[in-house]
Amino acid sequence: MSEEGLVELKFRLYDGSDIGPFRYSPASTVAVLKERIVAEWPKDKKIAPKGANDIKLINAGKILENDKTVGQCKAPFEDLPKAVITMHVVVQPSVTKAKTAEKKVDEAPRKNFCSCSIL
Repeated sequence: MSEEGLVELKFRLYDGSDIGPFRYSPASTVAVLKERIVAEWPKDKKIAPKGANDIKLINAGKILENDKTVGQCKAPFEDLPKAVITMHVVVQPSVTKAKTAEKKVDEAPRKNFCSCSIL
């Protein structure tokens, strides 16, 4: 594919740093983007995805679905000069981690007391 048809993307992380920019075909899927993000994730970050399913990509205020292509997700900015499109990356905890955290909260002893004040 010619360089002209490629879409240039960079990925903004939670701390404001970026991964990229990289060039993708408009036919590339969001799942491919997520895999690339996991592969390129900086090793010095405290929060890191374990896999592509731990990542949500946001573009133009919308969470992108894995089966959509870059061409379908790209906002129609045809009037603007060619520029790098920034997508925001959110690392979400996996479901198993969230469930174990819930169990720990439930196992904590509960203290029943009333702190009401009647005037």
